Amino acid sequence: MSNIGSYEKRLENFEWSIAEKELDYKPGDHINIGWYLSDRNCLMGKSDKLALIWEGLGGAEKSYTFNDIRIYSNTIASFLKNLGIKNEERVCLFMDKIPELYIGFVGILKLGAVAQPLFSAFGDESLFVRLDNAKTSAIITQRKHVSKVRKILDQLPNLKHIIIVDYDGKNPLREREIAFDMEQAEQVEHFESFPTKAESHSLLHYTSGTTGQPKGVKHVHYSLISQYLTTKWVLDLQDDDIYWCTADPGWVTGTSYGIIGPWSLGVTQCVMDIGFSADAWYKFIEKRKITMWYSAPTAIRSLMKAGNEIIKNYDLSSLRHLASVGEPLNAEAVIWSEKVFGKAFLDTYWQTETGSIMLTNFPGMKIKPGSMGKPFPGITAAILDPKTYTPYTETGKIGLIGFKPGWPAMMRTYWNNEETYKKKFENGWYLPGDRASIDNEGYFWFIGRDDDIINTGGHLVSPFEVESALLEYEAVAESAVVAKPDDVNMEVVKAFVTLKPGFTPSKDLELNIMNFIRKKLSPLAMPQEIEYVESLPKTRSGKIMRRVLHAKEWGEEIGDISTLEND
Repeated sequence: MSNIGSYEKRLENFEWSIAEKELDYKPGDHINIGWYLSDRNCLMGKSDKLALIWEGLGGAEKSYTFNDIRIYSNTIASFLKNLGIKNEERVCLFMDKIPELYIGFVGILKLGAVAQPLFSAFGDESLFVRLDNAKTSAIITQRKHVSKVRKILDQLPNLKHIIIVDYDGKNPLREREIAFDMEQAEQVEHFESFPTKAESHSLLHYTSGTTGQPKGVKHVHYSLISQYLTTKWVLDLQDDDIYWCTADPGWVTGTSYGIIGPWSLGVTQCVMDIGFSADAWYKFIEKRKITMWYSAPTAIRSLMKAGNEIIKNYDLSSLRHLASVGEPLNAEAVIWSEKVFGKAFLDTYWQTETGSIMLTNFPGMKIKPGSMGKPFPGITAAILDPKTYTPYTETGKIGLIGFKPGWPAMMRTYWNNEETYKKKFENGWYLPGDRASIDNEGYFWFIGRDDDIINTGGHLVSPFEVESALLEYEAVAESAVVAKPDDVNMEVVKAFVTLKPGFTPSKDLELNIMNFIRKKLSPLAMPQEIEYVESLPKTRSGKIMRRVLHAKEWGEEIGDISTLEND
């Protein structure tokens, strides 16, 4: 039976206490997300129900019941406790999408420690910045990634333990390294979850900034209330669903809706860790009989590119409900999905800082392809005048998206950066940093970012971080990084560079620079194009004017350049 009530019905007398009651939580009680995702499901009679079905490279398959999740997460929590890890200490998860990543997340939270998931494709520089900022105590990783940790270890005095989950005994362990095999370790039947409260720190996710280093977004255990209810009402997860969220838990979607959401509802989820191809994805849906699919516009556009004929090779009739997240879902993709799957991808809008879905195409609502939909019940949203930060009263005007603070999953601060956190609020509104408009039926329409952040395939890349890395390359004198339009990813990274004397522009040099960034930061941060220039546009005070370069790439008007040097 569907969870869907009409959008209007859900709005009537809405209170977040609806979720509190369903989760048997009363204000002031202990609330530990790890316990809710494992032990509680077993107490509710779901011990033998499949929680996780995993597929990896070379046909590897594993499956785990909720009782397995409970025992293995106990084992991980106990192991960390015996190492001396205490509540509130940061434990980084730096792995591919293997079962240990998902179950380790639960174990860390049970211990009362703070989970810090990081994308496994990060290079050593990106890894260092985030581990150093968080003063991380332990990192759980794999053999294939440990070399990145070793490179930066001497600069990380707080990192006491490097835990390798697939150690094969072939090479000796090095300084601070310890082997741990989740399935071979002595299993821990009983572990007392740490008595965390609503405001206890649970999760530290890093997001990019336009200036300065990446920011650590602090979330708390009470975020479960938002994540549970949005999963139930927007993703419409039901007890017999087979759910697939394609996001990596290195990004917030992969934790809020790739771990917390489905398991808080006791729903079976599938994970595929073999990269993207249309054939592989359709085969996975058919084989696992996926019913609810939460994906990203980049992936959807890649599937569109693969064509419609390929779909005829697979039985995708199990699909019941589709949703999208991470970047604007263009109207063509909505219309295409309706045509080929018989149902539309419903766009949802939120971000790392909000912790849960804010604007959404609610199931059963009229779909307007290209629109982000309407505010989730309990969320007050408006379009604000960028000068006064007051809501526009007329429809159709473009302004800043604003949300009234106070929903359960809202970030509590930026880690060790309260000053920047405070700048996210104006006149009583939280500003996510995006521009949009509202139509006469209350639907929100995305226009674009209000800063220089590059949204490539749903992942935010900081121009500052890429520019800083470019300057470490021996040939680069100056650099400026902007978004460039792209058919599949919406935006990709483009770098403008000036070279030092003695270096000559060439294709080989371009490839070398690209690979340098790829290894140092991540494949997502790697420029897809490098343009050599004699000089960069700057203000008279010497600040590079990225917007001039951005306008050139997007064919936009450059606007006021009165402060431009040599104008």
